[in-house]
Amino acid sequence: MSEVSPPIALVTGATSGIGEVTARALIRQGYHVVLLARNATKAARTQQQLQELAPPGSRADVLLCDLSDLAQVRRAAAEFNQRYARLDVLVNNAGLVFGAERETSADGYEMTLATNQLGPFLLTSLLLDKLRQSPAARIVNVASVAHQFARPNLDDLNATRQYSPMRAYANSKLFNILFTQELARQLRQRGITNVSTNSLHPGVVASNFGSNSTWLTRAFYQVAAPFMTTSEDGAQTSIYLATAPEVAGTSGGYFVKKRPAPVKSAFNTPANVQRLWQESERMVGQPFFAA
Repeated sequence: MSEVSPPIALVTGATSGIGEVTARALIRQGYHVVLLARNATKAARTQQQLQELAPPGSRADVLLCDLSDLAQVRRAAAEFNQRYARLDVLVNNAGLVFGAERETSADGYEMTLATNQLGPFLLTSLLLDKLRQSPAARIVNVASVAHQFARPNLDDLNATRQYSPMRAYANSKLFNILFTQELARQLRQRGITNVSTNSLHPGVVASNFGSNSTWLTRAFYQVAAPFMTTSEDGAQTSIYLATAPEVAGTSGGYFVKKRPAPVKSAFNTPANVQRLWQESERMVGQPFFAA
């Protein structure tokens, strides 16, 4: 008999925090885990740690990529598509808050938008064919309750006229949720039933998150740290959505503490969601679904 290959999971932002905990849980469950990371040194360290936990037949691999750089996303996706036959779980976990001064990516986009929305949007699109090769693939998008403070301007997604780091972050987390909802709708519309997608709020995690942002943001996290959850606890909903049998048939949901939760945003209208999707396609330079 031929040996059954382990399921394959790709986790972004897996060298620290909830991403690392998620990757660790997946490899313990027998997944072949691919770490998509910016920093080669951190990635190698995490890979070695995960490899020590891997059961027979499983392993940890690394793909180096800065999600804010669309050329790097394309290169990493092409490498994945060449090396692996399928993808069973994609966890879009990486997300950052940037500083008080507006920064731009290699493609000229505001860095929060580029890293938290456009990079994952393009990566998911480029890996969709491999997800469709799985009997039951799952896409997990890590969002945040911060989406409730979002006030997006579809005429200025690139924040050229008005920028604040926390507003940019809140907007990007709302975009993650709306991307999830619209992707689920379009998958159903196309009769693609073996790929599901859900988003989540992990809790406010005590980590170095926001350490490169404004002094006010850093001060908030320092004061709030005693009331925050741990990375171990924060990763539980990601792990749940990636692996739990009871949500295998659920798609388009937003979860908090492993439970479905409403998305409270006046921006969440069909017209706005459609335009956000179209603008994301325009910014990454290609349609999400190949013709």
